[in-house]
Amino acid sequence: MIEFREADPTSDELRPIVEAHFAHSERAGPAESNHTMSVDSLAGPGIGFYVIYDGQQALGCGALKALPDGTAEVKSVHILEQARGRGLARVMMNHLAELARADGAKALVLETGAEHLPEYDAARKLYEALGYSYCDPIFGYGDDPNSAFMRLGLESCPQKSQ
Repeated sequence: MIEFREADPTSDELRPIVEAHFAHSERAGPAESNHTMSVDSLAGPGIGFYVIYDGQQALGCGALKALPDGTAEVKSVHILEQARGRGLARVMMNHLAELARADGAKALVLETGAEHLPEYDAARKLYEALGYSYCDPIFGYGDDPNSAFMRLGLESCPQKSQ
């Protein structure tokens, strides 16, 4: 049974998931364009860190960072390799959208790898399928040729996780 829990990313149980996400990001593009949050940063103020479980097995994570412009930034969505292919990234993204909407955010925003970085193709396709559109750099970021920025107005996001 799939469920979500708010969690501490610094816990011994969850640290490997966050570290796997960070390792993927380090391999996927140039260091100067890596905006992945560290384990300790994910545990900081203004960040909600969530884990997707199947029973007692943690399968992946995602986070929300409240931004001062009234949006919420999606951070650190990662599904463990052995759990991929089950649609769990979509389920996590829908869950994060529900949480952000309930908190009154006007939109979800995110930064991901640009089109010339094939390691991010699947992520961009998922975000596009969920209704995200490409936009200018989001709050806290500047122009970066290795980054793609996307936005989803929450009035258009699904009501329930699938």
